[in-house]
Amino acid sequence: VQLVESGGGWVQPGGSLRVSCTTSGFTRDDMTVGWFRQAPGKEREPVSCIRLGRNDVYYRDSVKSRFTISSDNARNMVYLQMNRLKPEDTAIYYCATVADWTPSITGCRTPELFDTWGPGTQVTVSS
Repeated sequence: VQLVESGGGWVQPGGSLRVSCTTSGFTRDDMTVGWFRQAPGKEREPVSCIRLGRNDVYYRDSVKSRFTISSDNARNMVYLQMNRLKPEDTAIYYCATVADWTPSITGCRTPELFDTWGPGTQVTVSS
C-alpha cells in the first residue's frame, strides 16, 4: 500500500485549494483513508476521513462546512477540497490509511491507528 499527496501550495486567506492523494496497492474496497495535518510545533491532528465504498465521512469541527473529502475509486484518488482557508490551516497535510484492517470512521480521531502514510504536502495560508 502506498500513498502520495499532491496539490499543496500557498493561498491567501479566504482562498481555496484542493489536495489529492494517489493510492496504490489497496486490497479491500472499504478501506478508511484520512487526511491529517501537522503545523510547526504542534501534534499531528485529524482533518477528515472517508470510508471507501460506504462514503462514511468524518470532519474535525474546525473544518466542517469549509472542507470536503471525496474519492474517485476508479482513479484510486482521494481528495480534500479546502475552501475559505484560514492562516490556522497552515500545515503539512498527509493522507494515511490502515493496511491490514479497516477502522470505523470514528477511528479518524486517533492518528496512531493509521500505519501507512504519504510523505505530505505543504499548505500555506497567508497574506
